[in-house]
Amino acid sequence: MQQGQRPAGVKNEAFPEKTMIFGLFRKKNNNQAIVDRQYAALTAAARMPEIYERLNVPDTVMGRFEMLSITMILFFRRTRSSATSGQEIAQEIVDAFFQDIDYSIRELGIGDNSVPKRMKKLAGMFYGRLEAYSKAMDIGDAEALALALQRNIYPETAAPADMAGLAGWMMAAESHLSALAEEVIATGGATLPPVA
Repeated sequence: MQQGQRPAGVKNEAFPEKTMIFGLFRKKNNNQAIVDRQYAALTAAARMPEIYERLNVPDTVMGRFEMLSITMILFFRRTRSSATSGQEIAQEIVDAFFQDIDYSIRELGIGDNSVPKRMKKLAGMFYGRLEAYSKAMDIGDAEALALALQRNIYPETAAPADMAGLAGWMMAAESHLSALAEEVIATGGATLPPVA
């Protein structure tokens, strides 16, 4: 698997063996149908109405970016111990995620000269979240995860919403993904659980 180049200054200390971004627009391999199926399932999970209605995630452009990041992070964490094929699929899914973000930025009318700077900032946000959430999830600390979610989802709010429900869903989603067989991952069949 050929890995992409990460922008300068963007650390990925939680997963030093993974440097995924900005090999973005290279030609995809034979996994495309699997990647498309899996990416569709992850984005559908990020759009579940219950997340926005019951788990205090704002239904805004940035709220949706946060949820897409979370579903990508959950899938990435599951595949870090997968065989090479699972890791390749994860690489391509993260690449697809950033391609969608690039497309969305351009659709909003952002000038071509500003797009790389915005993409670098969003990549930094993604990898920062990966590291922060992984630290809490690796030790099963739902309270620390909820605090990290508050900082990221409500960065400039004096009284941020309670993120305990979202943290609990993420912990349940990680357990759900961990229980999936490798062939489910390798064929793009992984799903995330509904909001309880």
